[in-house]
Amino acid sequence: MLTRRRFFAAGGLALAGLAVARLARGARVAEIHMKSDMEGSDVWFDPIGVWVEPGQTVRWIVDANVHTTTAYHPKNDGHSLRIPEGATPWDSGFLVNPGDRYDVTLTVPGVYDYFCQPHEAAGMVGRIVVGKPGGPGAMAFDYFRGRPGTENWKAVPPAAQKAFPSVDAIMRRRIVRRTRGAS
Repeated sequence: MLTRRRFFAAGGLALAGLAVARLARGARVAEIHMKSDMEGSDVWFDPIGVWVEPGQTVRWIVDANVHTTTAYHPKNDGHSLRIPEGATPWDSGFLVNPGDRYDVTLTVPGVYDYFCQPHEAAGMVGRIVVGKPGGPGAMAFDYFRGRPGTENWKAVPPAAQKAFPSVDAIMRRRIVRRTRGAS
């Protein structure tokens, strides 16, 4: 016989189960590997493009070579702003050993472009879309030119510009891997 007490107890357990399931979903970590060929002449992030939910953690893991994960932001050596305004920029510093990792939790929706400091000119860049696309990372690479206060910002190098996956591809596929032979 289903008593009122058992009914409410079962309802409370069901709600607790849903809360735990929601926390577990939100706790997922999106992993991005920092890769290199044997000679160190070909370097890349894998995947190069990902979509995550606001509040989700992104973890970069070194597989080979020495790398950084660094947000495009004026606070990071004067680079142009390519993350949402109001988002906190990050810079992992040099990650030296295989297995070294760096985590960032992204809460502000928009497009986040980032690079590897020693390999930016070689096109080692990545893009994350958090929730809905928007912000400077969704704009043309030269959107800031001629705007007051941006005169000293460093432009994204041409090889890096070519390497970024499109925001549309990330939204469609959720995970974008680099095309073979691209840097």
